[in-house]
Amino acid sequence: MSKVVKVKEVKIGGGNPLVLIAGPCVIESRENALRIAQQLKAIAARLKVPFIFKSSYDKANRTSAKSYRGPGLAKGLQILKEVKEVFGIPILSDVHCSEEVKPAAKVLDVMQIPALLSRQTDLIKAAASTGKVINIKKGQFAAPWDMAEVIKKIESAGNKNILITERGTSFGYNNLVSDFRSLVIMRKFGYPIIYDATHSVQLPGGAGEASSGESEFVPYLSRAAVAVGCDGLFLEVHENPKVALCDGSNMLSLQQLESLLKQVKEISRLVKNTAH
Repeated sequence: MSKVVKVKEVKIGGGNPLVLIAGPCVIESRENALRIAQQLKAIAARLKVPFIFKSSYDKANRTSAKSYRGPGLAKGLQILKEVKEVFGIPILSDVHCSEEVKPAAKVLDVMQIPALLSRQTDLIKAAASTGKVINIKKGQFAAPWDMAEVIKKIESAGNKNILITERGTSFGYNNLVSDFRSLVIMRKFGYPIIYDATHSVQLPGGAGEASSGESEFVPYLSRAAVAVGCDGLFLEVHENPKVALCDGSNMLSLQQLESLLKQVKEISRLVKNTAH
């Protein structure tokens, strides 16, 4: 059983209830972020699912320089701070370089290291040194056992508040595949395991100047990951993915979320009862 990592009042791992990390891929506007956060909080509260809001202030790793990246560090953090204060929910967002860490730490409850930056030692150590919870995404190029060394980098900064997220593995060109053995393997490192179901159906660079995706598979992979025994589910959610400014083709529609959460919550309950 993994250790318990606390994010405010949310307890992740150690047999605690399945946690939802959800929100739009990127902050499209202040109004959009507040509106989606309110709806997500209401759904999670109805189902008694612990909830952490996620959205990016900057998507620094887009396929094309013309892609929408978000409002940027200063404005984005201001919006995330407002979401946090208005709704009283923990906030997760990704950091992309060491210079972003200090201002981001003033707002974020969880600092996320993107998959493509999961070998960037200076960034990882800078984020870890804040003492914040670190969500480290396994690189698409990495084997699950490679994460043992990444974890050591975080621990070397005196930080053991670690979440490990699986988000698919490169499978040829412009494609990802989920190997659910990785959840079992990475759990042996002793930290909670999160499954990112929406990025796992992404087709990197699949649309030429942008990534595409196969969002129809999100519910299936979500149910499978929870059945294997993850501690949390990471879902990028949008009111209308078809008009989303980023990653719409692999995001879950907000209208689908409640039904899926009911299913995975029941699967998680059965798995935990079997495990004990």
